[in-house]
Amino acid sequence: MRRNVLRAVATTGAFALAFGLAACASSPAPESEGNAEATDITVGVAMPTETSERWIADGDAVKSQLEEAGYDVDLQFANDDIPRQQQQLDQMITNGADILIVASIDGTALATQLENAASKGIPVIAYDRLINGTEDVDFYVTFDNYTVGVQQAQSLLRGLGFLDENNEDTGATDPKAIELFAGSPDDNNTKFFYQGAIDTLQPYFDDGRITVTSGQIDMDTVSTLRWDQATAQKRMEDLLTSTYDGGSKPLDGVLAPYDGISRGIITALENAGYGSTIEDGLPIVSGQDAEIASVKMIADGVQYATIFKDTRKLATQAVAAADSFAKGEEPEANDTETYDNGVKVVPSYLLESDIVVADNIAPLLVDSGYWTEEEIAAGVAD
Repeated sequence: MRRNVLRAVATTGAFALAFGLAACASSPAPESEGNAEATDITVGVAMPTETSERWIADGDAVKSQLEEAGYDVDLQFANDDIPRQQQQLDQMITNGADILIVASIDGTALATQLENAASKGIPVIAYDRLINGTEDVDFYVTFDNYTVGVQQAQSLLRGLGFLDENNEDTGATDPKAIELFAGSPDDNNTKFFYQGAIDTLQPYFDDGRITVTSGQIDMDTVSTLRWDQATAQKRMEDLLTSTYDGGSKPLDGVLAPYDGISRGIITALENAGYGSTIEDGLPIVSGQDAEIASVKMIADGVQYATIFKDTRKLATQAVAAADSFAKGEEPEANDTETYDNGVKVVPSYLLESDIVVADNIAPLLVDSGYWTEEEIAAGVAD
């Protein structure tokens, strides 16, 4: 396939027959003969790190689904090292990638690589994290990130007793003390998660039912660089020392935007003597990504909730977008207004997510085949 023609074809939606790809399906169809000629196309897949269970699962899902659809795949993990991800993308382009799927470490650090891709006619699909400050990103697949933030706050409010399982106000008035954590400031999703959460919590701030005892609410103050568990644990420890007399003052809940951060927070709370389970006094802690260690903690009554974003579905949507570009078509978008990267509004496909608590682990995670009962019991993926 000629890469310098691929983008032009994707833009015009014409001449797909010139590539012999007219028979390709518009979405991944691993058992379909229509994808046979996809073997002429290489898709570069850039993932941010292998230190997070979530990103390993994403990389594996994207790679396996692309290969099942007949594509050659170059999958690289950058271990949260920005220069390394830049080098990996440069190498993918040099090695002849026809399409790129990129989950960026820093959404503002890849303009040069994407400009190079554009010059060679290589379509770029941003995966879960929007790439900012460049016109050279063609499509974005993600979850509804604002709604994920809403769900994080709803899960916290459920655990505190202010919302029922249908997210209806229970009428409870007993004031609660909480603290807030946000994700990495260089991840574009962080602002959507946090805004959704704050908008949901704001009425409870306004009527005095919830107070952030430390007063730390500004996103820049509560953010956690690289979503790092140890960084979150250290901030929680510092908060407990400065605001809660080392653990002697009441703390009822913590908004945590990711399961690794949640586990760091919980470790700090346990070490400060708040208890080892919610039943014996551990504060309510939210989460995100349904990582197996945190799912076990939810089942054991330690972490209260997580947000399940089925990465298999996200991978499927990324492959569908790649398949459309390979055919010379525009991928299907269900949002063309929300995701402005500072240069353009990037057409996007948004997926739905779910709140996981102890009572619905089985229907959401086990019955769907995401985790097995044995994995959850062990807290380790097979």
